[in-house]
Amino acid sequence: MIVNFSSSISKVVLYILTRIKARLQYNKTFRVVSLKPKQSSQGNVLFSYRIEPFFLKPGQPIPNDHTWYWEVLQIAQTFLDLGYSVDAIQFHNHTFVPKKEYAFFIDIRDQLERLSPKLNEDCVKILHVDIANMTFRNAAECSRLLDLQQRKGITLRPQRYEVPNLGIEHANCATVLGNDFTVGTFKYANKPMYRIPISAPDVYPWAEEKDFEGVKKHFLWLGSGALVLKGLDLVLDAFSEMPDYHLTVCGPISNNKEFERAFYKELYETPNIHTYGWIDVASSEFIEITNSCLGLVYPSGCEGQSGGVITCLHAGLVPILSYETGVDVYDFGAILKNSSIEEIKATIRRISNLPGEELKTMARKAWEYARANHTRGNFAKVYRNTVLQIIENHGKQKLEISQATQGLHSSLRQRYREHISPK
Repeated sequence: MIVNFSSSISKVVLYILTRIKARLQYNKTFRVVSLKPKQSSQGNVLFSYRIEPFFLKPGQPIPNDHTWYWEVLQIAQTFLDLGYSVDAIQFHNHTFVPKKEYAFFIDIRDQLERLSPKLNEDCVKILHVDIANMTFRNAAECSRLLDLQQRKGITLRPQRYEVPNLGIEHANCATVLGNDFTVGTFKYANKPMYRIPISAPDVYPWAEEKDFEGVKKHFLWLGSGALVLKGLDLVLDAFSEMPDYHLTVCGPISNNKEFERAFYKELYETPNIHTYGWIDVASSEFIEITNSCLGLVYPSGCEGQSGGVITCLHAGLVPILSYETGVDVYDFGAILKNSSIEEIKATIRRISNLPGEELKTMARKAWEYARANHTRGNFAKVYRNTVLQIIENHGKQKLEISQATQGLHSSLRQRYREHISPK
């Protein structure tokens, strides 16, 4: 028997490297990143989100494929600037046990439920909402998958199922990346909720030379995983029935082989549908695509606040959206009522038939709205003001409780005196 020692050694080396990488990732998951303010600390903050951004090297650019990379750093910096020490943990670190008192605890998933009983009673517990309520989202995805099954005889599996958590029920309040839709999915808990505008990793100059008459019938779908939940199947079916209109698809299509097989004809064999795949929104290719399109068609079944939609507003695209994207469009776009294929087709035709100058005005308003509301600077300002408001409101609440307690004690003392006083 001949043994290929080179191949065997390569396999052993690969195995060892894989184990080392897994061990490093394991160690990072259960680390606590402790940050100190420049001034004397006035208290501690526990922050359960993502800790990867804290390991970026000096000068290393912040990844721009999701808004949370920068927002994590900014949330921590907000509390540091306010004079608090910050302990940051990975949101799925289920071994952490608090060993000190915390003035605030910010969490994005299920650590509130686990750690609330272990925290000091006066700790202000804040759920940071970056997605719609999980029960709603799970139901929305299953509803879309059932609709697809009944419509086309195709069964696809859920991509975004997540076990619902009870964070909002253990929180004192919540900060919410989203609109009234997002807030509404958490209203059942009857907790104060403060809206925060999602940031955008990239901003773009206004496309002054864009030919709005020439791009009237060209649209974009831009999204990430869970393609059925994000409405790509509906958009593909709509454009496959409108050969005079063009659709460019940008997203990680090849990562979802089931969907890719089910919609292979629409994605790759339909002349008016152009599948680009994943795209870097900071690239010149993205600018070229958005400059050749009139609008974004995105009938998502559930979002917190869609970062992809905000990116497209920054690029000056006219939005055609579902209410569930978590983004308001005012007078510069269209909100779909039921996201049916017929409604999508009718809305695309209606928008496309508007005069070029009116479309340019709508696109400009979308661009200006994104510039005014969805920037890193505005996120930082609104988040800081929100924290200050939470501090003020919590202080008032503590005072009211204290006054109520004093009043109760006074009443009890009076009743006691009346009881023991001789008649």
